[in-house]
Amino acid sequence: MRTVQGAALDGLRARVRAFAERTGLPVRSAPGGARVSVAPPAGYRWPRPVAGGAGRPPRAGTPLGDRGPAVRDAGAESPGRRTPVGRSFPRTAALVRDFVRSRPAPARASAAVLRALRARYGDAPLLVRDRSGKAVLVLLAPADVSRFYAEPPSVLAADPPQTAGLGCAHAEPGPEQRQTAAEVLAAGVPVHPACGPFLAAVTEEARHLTASGTLELARARYAVGRAARRIVLGDAAAADEELAGWLGRSRTKSRVRAARRIQEYARQAGADTLLGRAARHAGPAGVPDLAGQAHQWLQALDSLPATLLRTLLLLGAHPAEQDAAASEAAAGASRGELPRLRACVRETLRLYPVVPDLIRVTRTETEWRGVRYPAGTSVLLPAAFHQRDPERVPAAHVFVPGRWKNPGADQDTRMAPFGHGGSRCPGDQLGLLLTAAFCAEVLRGHRVRSGRPALDPVGPLPAALDPQGIRLALTRR
Repeated sequence: MRTVQGAALDGLRARVRAFAERTGLPVRSAPGGARVSVAPPAGYRWPRPVAGGAGRPPRAGTPLGDRGPAVRDAGAESPGRRTPVGRSFPRTAALVRDFVRSRPAPARASAAVLRALRARYGDAPLLVRDRSGKAVLVLLAPADVSRFYAEPPSVLAADPPQTAGLGCAHAEPGPEQRQTAAEVLAAGVPVHPACGPFLAAVTEEARHLTASGTLELARARYAVGRAARRIVLGDAAAADEELAGWLGRSRTKSRVRAARRIQEYARQAGADTLLGRAARHAGPAGVPDLAGQAHQWLQALDSLPATLLRTLLLLGAHPAEQDAAASEAAAGASRGELPRLRACVRETLRLYPVVPDLIRVTRTETEWRGVRYPAGTSVLLPAAFHQRDPERVPAAHVFVPGRWKNPGADQDTRMAPFGHGGSRCPGDQLGLLLTAAFCAEVLRGHRVRSGRPALDPVGPLPAALDPQGIRLALTRR
C-alpha cells in the first residue's frame, strides 16, 4: 500500500507541474532567479515578450505555433538540418550550473527545471548554453538515453573523465588497460575470486563502525579506507593515512609522492590484492601505469562510505527491510552473495547515485532526432533525473529494493547505478560485494534504531542526502 500511494502521489505532482507549465501558471524558478530557455531552430524568431513580464512564457490561449520550438518537430520538418550552435540564443545558466554541481539544493532544482522543460517542449534533445557560452545537448527521452550508453568512445567520449564507481572512470582507456581492469576486478562475476581475503578485511575493519553507539561519515571513512588499502595494496597499507592524504590532494607534488608509495607497496603486494592480481595479469610489457590504476581503484572505493551510510539510514527508516537484511547477514555473510542487501545497495544508488550526471563530447558529427550537431558538442545525460522520473519509473521516490529482483532490471537503461554498455563499470560487482558486506557486518550484531536526518517511510524520499549530515544510532541486537 505504501508503494502504491507513493507512486500515485509522485504522478499527481508531476501532472500538476505539467499543467501549471502549459497554462502559464507561476512555476518556481531556479536558484538565483535565473530563467531557463532552449535553443531555437535556424530561422526561428522568438515571439515578442508578453506585456508585463519580459521573457515570461505565453499564457493559456496563445497559439501553439507561438509557444516556442519543439526540437523534435523541427527536426522532422527539416531533415538533415544543422544545429545553430554558432548563433547567439538565450542561455540556460541555472540549468547547466545545477547539473555540474552535485549539491543538495541544485539537485532538486535541476529535476524541477528538466520537468518544466519536458512539459513545455517535449522530450527531444534540448540544446542549451551556460554562462560561458558553451553548448550542451541535454537528453530527456529513454530512447536517447539508450543510445548514449550504446555509442562507442569514438563517437561519444568522456571529457573530462568521471568516476562513477569502482574502477569505472568514463574515460578512454586503451584496450590493454580495459582488459587488465576487467580481469583484475572480475567484471560481471558476482563473487570475486579473492572474495575470502576481501571479506576478511571487511570483517576486521568493520569493528570500527560499531565501536560506539553512533555511526557518522568520519568513522565510516576510517573503516572503509583501511579495508580499501588492504584490498588494493595489501595489509601493510592499512594504517597508511599519509598516503590517503596525498591521494586526496590535486597538487603534482602529492601525486608524485603517492605514486612512489604505491610503487613500494606493489613490490610486496600479495597475490590476492588488486595490485597483485594486476601484476599477474600483466602482458609482456607489464601493467601500464600501475600507480595510476591503484590510485583509480582507491579513489573509486572512496565513494563507498557515503553509500554505506545512506543504505543503513534507509534501512533504519524501513524496519521490515532491515529485519530481512539482518536475517540474510546472519545466515550467509561469509559467502559474499547477499542478494537482498545487494538489492538494497542498488536501490540506494538509484536514489542517490555517485555521479548524478554524465557528460560526454562528440568526436564526430552526430545526428539526434534529425538535427545534426558538430564534433565537440557536449552531451549531458542527467542520470539522477531519469532514475527518479515519476513519469517513467514506478514508485520513483520510494525505497523499493525488490524492484531489482525483476528480470531485466539490471539492463534497464532508466536505472543505471553503474552505467550500461561498453562504459559499464567493470568493478560494479566488487563494489556491491564490499558495500553489502559492510552493511551485513553492522546489521549482524546491531540494529539501526534511529537516524539523522529523519526519513518518512511512507512519503517520497528527499532529493538528496548529504552524507556529512547523516548520523546513525546503533543498539545491540
